[in-house]
Amino acid sequence: METKMKVHRQAGTLTRRSFLKGSAILTGMLASGSILATLAPSRVWALELKQLNQLQADTILAMAKALYPHKDLPDAVYALLVKDIDASAQEAAGAELVKAGVEKLNAAAGGDFAKLSLEKQTDILKAMEKEGNPFFRKVRGQGVTSLYDNDMAYKYFGYEGEVFSRGGYLKNGFDDLKWLPDPPVEASPPFAS
Repeated sequence: METKMKVHRQAGTLTRRSFLKGSAILTGMLASGSILATLAPSRVWALELKQLNQLQADTILAMAKALYPHKDLPDAVYALLVKDIDASAQEAAGAELVKAGVEKLNAAAGGDFAKLSLEKQTDILKAMEKEGNPFFRKVRGQGVTSLYDNDMAYKYFGYEGEVFSRGGYLKNGFDDLKWLPDPPVEASPPFAS
């Protein structure tokens, strides 16, 4: 009986190791007092990836931050792009595109793209863009949706989102701009109802 248990545990360990060999986990912490910390149930976040390995995940995260630099935008938002690229790598063509693209970035960096300065990362990415690299186009294109179409980004950028269900913009933030000066009175004649 005891021998069977040992074999079962060893088989379970091997299965888990083989699972972890091909996956990665991105983790981070939201700054206390930040806008996004108020949205999250916890300041700590983790994203489990199924297709990408750790090097690929870290490289794509760095690439996202270099392509779409925003001061103080937490890595949790950039990780959404990595998650979407991970999902696209489920198919063989997507996996090969990611593998070749990450290898190209790291080769151009002379080792680890993620550890380069933003200036050097940008130079490498500009060269990839100029040559029309399909991996570059994939990550850049997916970044627009992944980074900017989610509640965390809306909160960070101050976008209130869809308001039709709450009565429309006239009743929800139509005139609450804080970053523009108020227009002169003559520019906004009174509304006749």
